[in-house]
Amino acid sequence: MAQSTIVIITIAAYFVLLFAISYFASRGSDNSTFFTGNRRTPWPVVAFAMIGAAISGVTFISVPGMVAAKGYAYLQMVLGFIVGYFCIAFVLVPMFYKRNLISIYGYLEERFGSSTYRAGAWLFFISKMLGAAVRFFVVCAVLQLLVFEPLHIPFVFNVIVTIALIWLYTVQGGVKTLIWTDTLKSFCLIMSVILCIYFVARNLGFTFGEMTSAVADHPTARMFFFDNPKEGTYFWKQFIAGVFMAIATNGLDQDMMQRNLACRDTGQSQKNMIVSGITQFFVIALFLILGTLLVIYIDNKGIAMPEKSDELFGLVATHADMPVIVGVLFVLGLISAAYSAAGSALTSLTTSFTVDILGAHKKGDAKAVTRTRKAVHVAMSACMGLVIIAFYYLSDQDAISAVYTLASYTYGPILGLFVYGMFWSKPVHDRWVPAVCVAAPAVSWLTQKLLMDCFGYETGFELLLMNALYTIIGLRLLSTGRKKTEAAA
Repeated sequence: MAQSTIVIITIAAYFVLLFAISYFASRGSDNSTFFTGNRRTPWPVVAFAMIGAAISGVTFISVPGMVAAKGYAYLQMVLGFIVGYFCIAFVLVPMFYKRNLISIYGYLEERFGSSTYRAGAWLFFISKMLGAAVRFFVVCAVLQLLVFEPLHIPFVFNVIVTIALIWLYTVQGGVKTLIWTDTLKSFCLIMSVILCIYFVARNLGFTFGEMTSAVADHPTARMFFFDNPKEGTYFWKQFIAGVFMAIATNGLDQDMMQRNLACRDTGQSQKNMIVSGITQFFVIALFLILGTLLVIYIDNKGIAMPEKSDELFGLVATHADMPVIVGVLFVLGLISAAYSAAGSALTSLTTSFTVDILGAHKKGDAKAVTRTRKAVHVAMSACMGLVIIAFYYLSDQDAISAVYTLASYTYGPILGLFVYGMFWSKPVHDRWVPAVCVAAPAVSWLTQKLLMDCFGYETGFELLLMNALYTIIGLRLLSTGRKKTEAAA
């Protein structure tokens, strides 16, 4: 059976199951279902769904490939994620539940004013649109190689079809649908990576004990890097950046918090955050172990290391010596990660644009809000498709790094806004806050360049903290000198 046919059958079977879950989950849905899932979802379901929600198609492809150059350095950052999840659970979650927010950026309006509120919403919009496009671009590129290119179908058609499928299963149920489809995604991801590890190890002739020893002794299995503070893989740079990256991209991200706020109350949401944060470490570790086995495989078979590390997993999974099931598992894990991540991004973008930027929930009745929401959902789908196509010829680093670099520039100001709002009581000149949010990334880019040119210092993911710090400094300069305590809690 041709490779493209296998991929098409796998995608079709996955979507039959996905649409079945979406249909049952979205029955009787309304705007509250779309935006908050009616806040009735049991926390264990959300926690299991969050395993998949935190892992995109980029993670599935990029993390195994990055071991060749960076070893297991990524786990240093994931350790920081766990600390960040605890901070989200005990600082941000109670604050959001107390205010009964539909969009978490409503806090910025309470604390600062309408200009800051819209600045935060636009920063999220740019962050999520670019981040989701990069993530889904990687998947579309793989599908183009495996399916559409052999059939002589252009990349644009590939993007249109995949975006249309995502729109179909998220248009009605929103967050409630996402949580239940994410449980399917989590199951498919975990099982696919475990089974890929098994089949690659078996192809290499390893028993479980031999595989464990081979992975542990391999140079790519190095996890901790304490030797050179100038390098991007240095432990404390990765760990501290991981703490704040988790807070910014999970706790201050409408996409991720929309799921967490679907729990019944603060306590259940906190349990969900802690369990999903700890579980994520072990799931990422599985991807890195698989990466080491892939490197061992290509060394044993005399295969050249691909020019882009993101191509390693697909190269081995579709190799002639591998059983067909490995290719099927690769495609299943890839599409389950990619489509779910893109679906959740569309839902959160629709929510934020409808609520934060258009303010539709304040202007009309439920039917008017529904009409606006559905129109925005179509517009967000079209916009994402255009951005993915624009990315088609761009990418000179592993995609996971590209995603976090983008996040550092766009989530940094959001982090700065929330930190200032929670820890300083003085108000600011609201109308000038958007200018600070634009200036902070520009100054951070200049600082990053000067550090490299003058001192040879490689700025890693701590770029996020730099952006947040410059935002806080700007807000302090804009403070009016009068205290405002009622919104600071």
